[in-house]
Amino acid sequence: MDWNLRVCARKGHVTYAPDEQEYRRKLEAHTPLGEAWRCLRCGAYVLGEPHGRGPAENAPVLLRGKQLRSAFILRALAIERWIRGAIIILLGVAVLRLKSTQVSLKDLFDKDLSSLKPFFDQIHFNVSDSTTIHSIEKVLSAKPSTLNLIAGGLFFYGALQVVEGIGLWSLKRWGEYVAVVGTTLFIPFEIYELTHNATWLKALALLINVAAVLYLLLSKRLFGLRGGYRAYEESLHEASLLEVQESAEAA
Repeated sequence: MDWNLRVCARKGHVTYAPDEQEYRRKLEAHTPLGEAWRCLRCGAYVLGEPHGRGPAENAPVLLRGKQLRSAFILRALAIERWIRGAIIILLGVAVLRLKSTQVSLKDLFDKDLSSLKPFFDQIHFNVSDSTTIHSIEKVLSAKPSTLNLIAGGLFFYGALQVVEGIGLWSLKRWGEYVAVVGTTLFIPFEIYELTHNATWLKALALLINVAAVLYLLLSKRLFGLRGGYRAYEESLHEASLLEVQESAEAA
């Protein structure tokens, strides 16, 4: 599948008329129906005026090639964050329910949340084997104010995961920062879970999160790494110029 063409089919073509004649004459075509311009994303010629004009270095930065793969990775991470956030928020609901009842968390999941059991089975989430849930059960005898604090912490972290997912899905830089911070904060808990009850799923989740943090830090140049935001912006401008050059050469 030509993913560039697929995106153009969904969002439309993107044409640009560079001021530099060596690029312009290669991207422009004259037809009996009028002028046509080569799409910077998929390479097809599109009739009509170009969508933009100016220096080649100001050409729009498109999700194409490497950037398109990066968007796919970020949106896959966003889906994982939403799933994790939903589970954590459910744990917060469970703590609030347990404040007024004396049943165990396992009983709560088995009885009150039985409709979600197939979903937990699909992701291999075993309530009885979760070290985190066992730790929560140890404080069931605590004062209601303590349970409220625990539930509030779970709700906050679950909401943070949802916000991470929104930022990553929309491909916003702030979402990348939130994802790095939130994921890094959760890694010690995953290591704790792994040391007490190791499973292949927990090990895989830890590896994915470590890889995600490293990928975001290095590829997006967060927190000043590899030149920081300025170097990242310069790389985007270079990519936009390269897209014009490649499109012109292909033409």
